[in-house]
Amino acid sequence: MRSPPNLVFKLNIFNPSSKTKVDVCVASPHQFALEHQQQFLPSWSTPLSYLILVLQQSSISLKESTLEVAAEKERLRAEFIRFGCSLLFTLQDRGYNSDLFDPRTGYPLLASQDMTWDDNAAVKAVLNYPVVNYQQCSLITHPIWEDHVYPSTIATTAPQVLVESGLKQAIATQNWQLK
Repeated sequence: MRSPPNLVFKLNIFNPSSKTKVDVCVASPHQFALEHQQQFLPSWSTPLSYLILVLQQSSISLKESTLEVAAEKERLRAEFIRFGCSLLFTLQDRGYNSDLFDPRTGYPLLASQDMTWDDNAAVKAVLNYPVVNYQQCSLITHPIWEDHVYPSTIATTAPQVLVESGLKQAIATQNWQLK
């Protein structure tokens, strides 16, 4: 199977605390992200170098709208924010703009913005995973996990070598394991 053209590299990770998998996909930004960077991240003067897509396997289907699904989404969101903050502050400490988009709101954590980010659209554009509409929501269909996936995004201007080392550090901080 050929990798999508924007994909630079992918890490397969195991989260021992939840006994689930995490795919971290580092990709060149897709055209929409580049064209609208000023609306997503208006204070950045340097162009985006990478999007880091974090796909967490959910222990349950995220298709329905139930209290159990809401709790699972909140757990996955918290995991992502812990991981993302570890990575983005590492990259910022080295002098590179970095931010994460809150999966619930689409807003960047640190920057002001004029436009919200759509994680599902980014995954579709970069990885070409199908997006289905279900009860006024869009859902990613992961090739293995199907509707048991929670997508999220980090943006950075850092070079690949620093993204790789920052990811390894953030993975270790989370007590996740590279597979």
